[in-house]
Amino acid sequence: MQVQEAAAIYSKYETQIRDNISIVFNARKGLSTKAFYDIVLLSGFKKEQLAELFHTSLKTINRYYQSEKNLDAASSEQALKIIALFKKGTELFGDLDAFRRWITKPAFGIGWQTPLDLMQTSGGIDLVMEELYRIEYGATA
Repeated sequence: MQVQEAAAIYSKYETQIRDNISIVFNARKGLSTKAFYDIVLLSGFKKEQLAELFHTSLKTINRYYQSEKNLDAASSEQALKIIALFKKGTELFGDLDAFRRWITKPAFGIGWQTPLDLMQTSGGIDLVMEELYRIEYGATA
């Protein structure tokens, strides 16, 4: 993915991911299913793999997309948090590909868990984000 494409996705959700309050309020409204496909582009994950993170099937996502149905509040929150996580990771690592590699490897600050594995829940995404802040401020030990 090109840097400009990632930047366009981040700016598209900028007001929705500004802080936790924005994430929660916007998630309650329901997020367009298009966000799922934006995350596919950002993450490089297979659509099926990403659907698993949302605890649904790709068939359901496609059906929502075709009928222009929004994601439910929990999935919307997870989507916004993932976008915010990728934005922070890209800023911190200076490169989207470097962040993509990091999330697939065990990390010390989260008990040697793979960040990707923790992204199945909202709380897990929060743990990964906290680890990024620790890395940013040099508090990894």
